[in-house]
Formats: sequence, structure tokens, C-alpha cells
Amino acid sequence: MKKVSEHYDSVATVYDNHYDQSQGQIYYNHICENIMPNIPKGGKLLDLGCGTGLFMRRYIALGGEAVGLDISRGMVIKGSEKCSADFMTGNAEVLPFRDESFDAVTSLLAFSYLQNPEDMLEESFRILKPGGSISICTLGKNVFTTMVPVAYRIGEKLKIKRVGMAYFGEHYYREEELTALFEKIGFSDIKVERKSFAHVDLKPTLYSFTKKLEPFVEEKMPYLAFNICASGVKQ
Repeated sequence: MKKVSEHYDSVATVYDNHYDQSQGQIYYNHICENIMPNIPKGGKLLDLGCGTGLFMRRYIALGGEAVGLDISRGMVIKGSEKCSADFMTGNAEVLPFRDESFDAVTSLLAFSYLQNPEDMLEESFRILKPGGSISICTLGKNVFTTMVPVAYRIGEKLKIKRVGMAYFGEHYYREEELTALFEKIGFSDIKVERKSFAHVDLKPTLYSFTKKLEPFVEEKMPYLAFNICASGVKQ
């Protein structure tokens, strides 16, 4: 995970430019639209892999409070500058919180980096209050994401400084794999769906074209969507 933290330290100053402007903002908003309905409103949120707090800001704007945890100190520093919430550096697989202290746990575009995802889910279950919920979005495995590691290796060799442009040995999930993980931990009301066909890093013309196709792909051809959103409830 050291390589992940060092990479995100290096891109912390440009992270919001990537996900909070133009098509990056549209891409990130689409993910948020699929995460937000699956968590309690107005509660206490823990956002894992919080980055600069983009999702936390949205949750707070709806009347909730939030705590962010990220492995990158650079991200935590930037987040603290942009969001009036608590941020801390740490590992999502070992959470420094008391049992049953949060209403919701979220993780957007960070779950694929985890070396021990089951530990993260167990810890999330522990710190959730009864009736609380978890909702994550991560890269799913399909024909497109199988090519991603190659692109990342090339980008790394060319020293391209872009958010996520490095090879971290990420794990891309299938729907049944995430469902099994959530069931093993003890979550109920599990929902797993494929989302996103227009990727933030596409050229604007291609992004616009794939964005128009996105609703059709998500409904009729979900195996082509590259993100997976999964949620569950602690009874």
C-alpha cells in the first residue's frame, strides 16, 4: 500500500481537477447518485479512501456529518483545507473507531486497492450501528478493465502524472464475488449493480458519445459497465 499512498500524495494538488470539473464531475456525480440512496441521510458517515472529501462534502450538504480516512497524508491535508470535517490518515483494514459508532460507511473508487478486503468489510460491520449500511463503488472485471493494467504499466513507464495512472496490482471484482464477501461478513439486503460506461479519462468527444449510451448499457448490457456498486445493511 506504500506505492498507493505515495502516488496519491503526488497527485493530491490536482485530484479535484480530475474529479470535480467538467466531465470528471459528471462521472463522479454519477457514482454518487448510485451510492447516496443506499445510506441513511443525516447520520454519521465514515468515508474510506476519502481523498479530498468530495463525497463527504455532498453528504454534509444533505445534513449529515462525516469522518474521512485515507492512506495518503497528502489527500488528508488537502481534504482538511476544503471540507469542515474530521480527516485522518490510516488503513481501512484496521479502523481506529469504537464499535457501533457510525450510521454509514462508504468507499468510492478505493476498494480495488485493498490487500485484505474482507478485513475492511469486517471492520466496517463492527463500527456500524445496527440498521446502518455500507455502500461502495469499485472497478468491476470485464473486457475493458482487463486492459487497464497494461495501460497503467505504460503510463507508469512514461511517468505520466495523472490520478490513478500507475500499476498497483488492483483487484477487479465480479458481481458474485462482492455478493459472497458481503454475505460472509453478515450484511443483509445486499444489492450489487454494474454502473458507468463513460470513463472520466476518455477524450471529450468519445466521453460524450459513451455518456449517451450509458443508460442503455446499464439497463440492457450491464456486463459492459466497468464500475460495480455494492451495498448492504447491518441488522
